[in-house]
Amino acid sequence: MDESFDLQEYLTKGIENFVVDILKATVKNPKESAFMLKFASATAAASRKRRVAEDNGQHIPSFLIASITSQCNLHCSGCYSRCNNATVDSAPVEQLTDEEWLRIFSEADELGISFILLAGGEPMLRRDIIEAAGKRQNILFPIFTNGTFIDKRYFELFDRCRNLIPVMSIEGEKEVTDARRGKGIYESLIRNMDELCRRDLIFGASVTVTTQNIKEVTSDDFLKKLSDRGCKAVIYVEFVPVTDKSRELAPGDAEREYLQAELKRRRRDHPEMVYISFPGDEKGSGGCVAAGRGFFHINSHGGAEPCPFSPYSDVNVRDTSLKEALDSALFRALRDSGHLLEDHAGGCVLYEKRDLVEAILAQNR
Repeated sequence: MDESFDLQEYLTKGIENFVVDILKATVKNPKESAFMLKFASATAAASRKRRVAEDNGQHIPSFLIASITSQCNLHCSGCYSRCNNATVDSAPVEQLTDEEWLRIFSEADELGISFILLAGGEPMLRRDIIEAAGKRQNILFPIFTNGTFIDKRYFELFDRCRNLIPVMSIEGEKEVTDARRGKGIYESLIRNMDELCRRDLIFGASVTVTTQNIKEVTSDDFLKKLSDRGCKAVIYVEFVPVTDKSRELAPGDAEREYLQAELKRRRRDHPEMVYISFPGDEKGSGGCVAAGRGFFHINSHGGAEPCPFSPYSDVNVRDTSLKEALDSALFRALRDSGHLLEDHAGGCVLYEKRDLVEAILAQNR
């Protein structure tokens, strides 16, 4: 890795580009543009906070992924979260309370974290937390949802609080979406998109990319349908295999190169939407950005984890501050060892090297 590489500067520039892209995508929507201009000022202030911390030896990431519940109403085929027992049918009593999540959001704001991705389980099951997040206008909260709980009250909340952006999971057209997520899910998503569009509300789509659907979900036809319905951002997440049987669905080098080429073309020719891939081209960011390099994950029980695909933790935010959790022994070991920068075959280096992560965790206990 180039010793002169400045990760904080790289992430800050990435945020600036994202805000500019969103402004371009919402230029015909006065409410969204007005909010994004205010958010641009907030992100600049947050970047200054992170730079001060960096200069004082504390690296603060720009992003946090918060799984605010482990409960979900769907049983999607190949769901890594259910295979890891991180998602269940009913909410366990030990998950973080509303008040504990609000403290985490406040600490994140103070540290200069600009984006908190709300996930689950199905995050919209915890309406009170999402309503409270809407009051944190310095932070953008993309909500990764299956869309089945979006109702009139949520539509009204999204109108009041423009920092809450629903990002609905879709796998392609009707046949492939319903095959993975359940019968009728596709039509439910389309109804939500049409209503969000009617209300001039910004929303995004999250697509799990596999070897089977990559051509469909990057096609001009599929993306035009999303754009025509008002979608402003498409987030591609590479499928991470949780069983040997599903390994053939994981994108390889050829698929990742194809995806990056298509996204480059779309960004050039279709600026009406923002296109993001995860993990994307890790070479551009000097390696994997988990474990606090660019983001980290807090599970529904408070465990601070490197990322959702690497569900290991040696510290709980119930017992410590967010800032202290970022300096956990596990996170430090992963950042300092160079393992995040190594080559790997799959889309997630930490999932591929989970035996090594478990060994590091055991050594620090």
